[in-house]
Amino acid sequence: MIARIIKTYGLDFAILLYRKEGVQIENQRVTNIEAVIDFIENHLDQKLELETIAEAVHYSKYHLHRMFSDTVGITVREYVGRRQLTEGAKLLVFSKRSIIEIAFICGYEGQQAFTTAFKTMYKIPPAEYRQRQEFYPLQLRFTLNRKKFRREFSKSNVRLAKPSDIPLWMDLVRLVIDGYPCLDEGDYLQKLNGCIEEKRALIMEDGDTAIGIMAFSYDTGSIEFMGVHPQYRNLGIQKVFLDKLMEDYIIGREISTTTYRLNDKADTGYRSELKQLGFAEQELLVEFGYPTQRFILPPKIGG
Repeated sequence: MIARIIKTYGLDFAILLYRKEGVQIENQRVTNIEAVIDFIENHLDQKLELETIAEAVHYSKYHLHRMFSDTVGITVREYVGRRQLTEGAKLLVFSKRSIIEIAFICGYEGQQAFTTAFKTMYKIPPAEYRQRQEFYPLQLRFTLNRKKFRREFSKSNVRLAKPSDIPLWMDLVRLVIDGYPCLDEGDYLQKLNGCIEEKRALIMEDGDTAIGIMAFSYDTGSIEFMGVHPQYRNLGIQKVFLDKLMEDYIIGREISTTTYRLNDKADTGYRSELKQLGFAEQELLVEFGYPTQRFILPPKIGG
């Protein structure tokens, strides 16, 4: 079929047709996933199993699992669990409901199951979290990008962020909140303004969507924040940002960053991504009361 199209209409037309079909398939996938997310968000007070969701949206559970994971970057089960616990954390801080009542509201069958899951992800039991009165989300409602244009990216697509980029930047921060426990938006915004002013904040866009962001320190050679839009996580954008950082800003120096510790169930793949990029494990840390680990990337040879 492809050979016939090329022969009849030419290579340029065939490429254009292929791209158009790819966009249509991608748009349909986005529409399907949005329906799944709508269902989940409207039933967070229930016990949501993959089979239940698949039946409700008329997909096989295997197809739904693959489609959701490929698009959102985490599994249906992970998304549901993180969203329910986030709503539970919000109720603990902003309501006076009992913990057992919150457990039922968040789809758990009892207080013990809720407490166990909450402590696994938040690292403290619900009662202590309530006493601290500091809410932070594990997962916010996921919003998909319907306007994907490019599939290939290079250093030339990365630029210094400007104050006018802050709304797009924060939209992406909320999408990758799963990688940054204890993130406080007010404090983050204040630091972000400083990074932009000091020209140590980088951004990459696709159309009117921020798909990659990085804040770094010239003094310490550390990456203070790096986020890639989940729909673009498999396109090598992390490496593009690292190349930009090491070749144009922090030249010939070691790069460091921190992420989840080994076997932390809150990690949705950030440790493995760093290892694939060449980072090596270093000392264990505690940041903002959360257990983390430092990773380093050696300078480029000849850099």
